[in-house]
Amino acid sequence: MTGGAASRRRWLLGAAGTGALRALGGVVTMGTLVLHPPPVWAGAQLEEPLADAVRTALAAAIAEDAPPRPSFDDIEQRLAYLRWLGAASERLKRRKADHHTRVEFLEALWYESKRAALEPALVLGLVQVESGFRKYAISVAGARGYMQVMPFWARLIGNGDVSRLFHLQTNLRFGCVILRHYLQMERGDLFMALGRYNGSRGRPEYPNAVFASRRQWDFKAA
Repeated sequence: MTGGAASRRRWLLGAAGTGALRALGGVVTMGTLVLHPPPVWAGAQLEEPLADAVRTALAAAIAEDAPPRPSFDDIEQRLAYLRWLGAASERLKRRKADHHTRVEFLEALWYESKRAALEPALVLGLVQVESGFRKYAISVAGARGYMQVMPFWARLIGNGDVSRLFHLQTNLRFGCVILRHYLQMERGDLFMALGRYNGSRGRPEYPNAVFASRRQWDFKAA
């Protein structure tokens, strides 16, 4: 997401976000073009060499199969989750009108976030910036789905089927595992990990956009 003063004034095709504005900027959704002013500018996520042990660990993390159904040690944890689900569902209603679709998305996102030891609010903020909650968003660099996963990840740690990146749980799992991987690479520095996720490591635009979006989804009951 780069550009001079003139290009920054242009309205680009696509959803607001990182993957949304990789390279030239803009997201193309399946069958839909949406005009939206770009909030950030950055490059495409980089394909970096992985050590065999890292690739094996990431592939295992992607492959583990489990339904996005939470389990709780006590009733208070369950009640906190239900409060979070209700609050998040209400806030997401204007973006996903269908109740079943909305709850299915939130259940999967909560499960995959917790599975990767990430805050659901952070992942919701990232999805908002990346794809604007568009399931079939595709960036000009080819990143796909809610978390704008680059196709090379399907080859590196998946089964090579890029079309699966449009599957709800698959996309969220890849995105969360990749962000956790970058956090480990950056020794827990979320600012730098988000920049690496976006392909703009060290620049403030993308991390700041995600942090701002995260605050909108920060429900204390979660």
